[in-house]
Amino acid sequence: MSRRTLSRALAFVLALAAGTAVAGPSPALADPIPKAPGHRLVDAYSGAPASARPLPGAQPPQHPYLAPNGRSGMHADGWGSATYPWSGPLGDHPQVGSERMAPLGGECANVTFDRAGRIVTVCGTFTGFLVKLLDPQSLTTLAEYKLPQRPSTVEAITRLDFSRIFKDTSGGAYSYLDDEDRLVLADSRQHILRLAHAQRPDGSWEFTVADDWDLTAHVPHDCVTWTNLHPSGTCDPVTSVVPDWQGRIWWVTRQGRVGTVDPATGTVRSVRLPGEEIQNSFSVAADGVSIVSDHALYEFTATADGTPLAVWRQEYDRGSGTKPGSVNQGSGTTPDIFGEGGRYVAITDNADDRMHVLVYRRDADVPAGRRLVCEIPVFGAGASTTDNSLISWGDSLVVENNYGYENITSLTFGRSVVGGVTRIDVRRDGSGCDTVWVSDERSPSVVPKLSTGNGLIYLYTKDPNSLGIDAWYLTAVDFRTGRTRWKQLLGTGIGYDNNWAPITLGPDGTAYIGVFNGLAAVRDGD
Repeated sequence: MSRRTLSRALAFVLALAAGTAVAGPSPALADPIPKAPGHRLVDAYSGAPASARPLPGAQPPQHPYLAPNGRSGMHADGWGSATYPWSGPLGDHPQVGSERMAPLGGECANVTFDRAGRIVTVCGTFTGFLVKLLDPQSLTTLAEYKLPQRPSTVEAITRLDFSRIFKDTSGGAYSYLDDEDRLVLADSRQHILRLAHAQRPDGSWEFTVADDWDLTAHVPHDCVTWTNLHPSGTCDPVTSVVPDWQGRIWWVTRQGRVGTVDPATGTVRSVRLPGEEIQNSFSVAADGVSIVSDHALYEFTATADGTPLAVWRQEYDRGSGTKPGSVNQGSGTTPDIFGEGGRYVAITDNADDRMHVLVYRRDADVPAGRRLVCEIPVFGAGASTTDNSLISWGDSLVVENNYGYENITSLTFGRSVVGGVTRIDVRRDGSGCDTVWVSDERSPSVVPKLSTGNGLIYLYTKDPNSLGIDAWYLTAVDFRTGRTRWKQLLGTGIGYDNNWAPITLGPDGTAYIGVFNGLAAVRDGD
């Protein structure tokens, strides 16, 4: 590369980072994500269409302050079940589409749906996070709202260490759609925003700030910015926000702060978990809030004035370090509340030899030594970890193995992870758990999802390729048997690496996958 070419490339990246205008396609125009060479040398489709076999059982209860189950956020509902009551694609002549959201980056991770089925999402680019309103069929942008630049992006550019971006869960990645179709998130200024979207008289759409709660009096905010490259204090980004059943907005920070905001009064209350880090989101039931740190699993409730109160704390094996395929040392899973009445909560640990799926009883008055229901080892020795939440349905859990995935450069030139997907069931009498099936599918970093409307688990897989082709597939696995039913190619190359983004099943049966260059979609053909 010549010095002139290098200078132009650096100027382009710095322009993106600074948020200045860079020539490119209008955001209103369809711009498919380009495929890397080799996409004609791999199977476009394998397997056969599945028949819908709905799963028996009750859906998780509808949270009163979230959009309807399946529409509200990354984990689909308040319990974090990762399940959808409608059917996803069955693999019948599937059609693939995509939309590139930025010249560089543009991944749309958290996909939600308003009452009319429009997509409300947050897309990460080198200019910062963009809240976008998308047409669910064409994926074209109807409106967007720019969020402040994240400190990790500034650090990545100034220190030429882009790994900081890929392991940062703050700045709006964990957001939710509330019961009035408003997106709620915490931005990098330590503000919680509630954004509404509406149509203007001329037919165009716009986002407006309906509410703005300032947390800076409660959370350190001397972060790296373009005007403050050498902060003197501490920066503690807010990583996730979720409402409880009483309407309070709960929030957590990377350095172990747990807090609430009363939307009616703006009152903020918080506590600190000393020496602990929180990188995951959390789940809520009518009787409490389940939060996992890199040391322990907690069940919280709130006092009369909104102060978080730990009802119980359960330490787990956090291992001796961060594994390849984990964001930090500790559990990589958002807790799953599941079972009849939400009696159980599940996470994974970070044990050095083999990761375990851990199931606990949630009741406050569980006798000493009886809280742990089971501790089931999964995947191979020395090669097991996950940084994605479990699927939970009835008394069943599904976990995937992310060991070996670090970022979008991890699986280039035909490489893949060791893989593995396992279903575990809690025994009906609560005496323990059993492994039901094991699949060899390699799902490097996606948040997998289950359609209870058709009985299929959806993974995003990548197999090793001797020709060096990096081919990414939407893969459907039978929940009952673990058998792979079909695979559909989305694309090839880094642009189709999902880099920790989830699969989301739309109300119309479309499967959406956030990928590095934007958002891809698969739906059955006519």
